[in-house]
Amino acid sequence: MKYAYTAVFTPEDKGAYSVHFPDIQGCYTCGDDMADAVEMAKDALCLMLYDMEQSKKTIPAASNPRDISLENNEFTSVVACDTEFYRRFYENKSVKKTLSIPMWLNERAERSQVNFSGLLQEALKTHLHIQD
Repeated sequence: MKYAYTAVFTPEDKGAYSVHFPDIQGCYTCGDDMADAVEMAKDALCLMLYDMEQSKKTIPAASNPRDISLENNEFTSVVACDTEFYRRFYENKSVKKTLSIPMWLNERAERSQVNFSGLLQEALKTHLHIQD
């Protein structure tokens, strides 16, 4: 699932930034510089939302960036993430499936040294319009 939430960036000492998401309770991170803070914010957001999806918790609506109160020196930026990426990473273990095919087709495929598991995965990805 794709999401976009407003992050609040707070400048810290030596060019570092702390980051929090007002709409996602407990979603905090930091970075050594702006690039690191943005990357860490994306990672923290995605992990929190992935966990909420797994726990079947309600995903809060994203606030309008203009409605977020800021302190001195703070600024906002919208951070986008896709939990499907994390789902593929964390749920990548294999699951055994039992299926039936005609004997003649099985024999021909075995003679051709078909990788049944690989072929089924590719066919499912094609059928479901999933791109790697």
